[in-house]
Amino acid sequence: MTYRIAVLVGSLRQASWTRKVALAMQKLAPASLAFEFVEFGDLPAYNQDIEESGTLPPEWVRFRDAVRDTHGVLFFTPEYNRGMPGFLKNAIDVGSRPYGKSVWSKKPGAVASVSPGLIGGMAANLSIRQPMVFLDVPMMQQPEAYIGNVATLFDDAGELKSEDAKKFFTTFIHGYAAWVERFQAK
Repeated sequence: MTYRIAVLVGSLRQASWTRKVALAMQKLAPASLAFEFVEFGDLPAYNQDIEESGTLPPEWVRFRDAVRDTHGVLFFTPEYNRGMPGFLKNAIDVGSRPYGKSVWSKKPGAVASVSPGLIGGMAANLSIRQPMVFLDVPMMQQPEAYIGNVATLFDDAGELKSEDAKKFFTTFIHGYAAWVERFQAK
């Protein structure tokens, strides 16, 4: 079976290191995973007054529908000020509402954080895990993906050049495929 995976990239820049990592993992993923990149940079800020007005922004509807119809969710994120980017947090909030109708619930998830620094976006990684646990998303525990020194991993054409990174990315994405299979088999 092929599992459709909602992929959310926390950096809105098309040429970001974070997007390059996501694209590299897509190439290394087993055939059982079909990456579906769900864009969210156009989402209006979540506001419960809008939710209760009965007239939802079409961007909210598009986003919710795109995530709802998938089998799992993968987050790729940079770290901004020791946390996840604001647009990504807004997407999580938009998908979690209205109460009781979250598009996240029961979707097996994982997160890979990316940084040009040594720590690999650890705080951003953890800041995504926290709301996902509350939203009933079983988050993959191992292997964890804190990808530091990301600027050294790609060549000028944006292709992964580090064999060590390629091995780790393969381990991570195949581990995630097994995680999805575990929860979807139930």
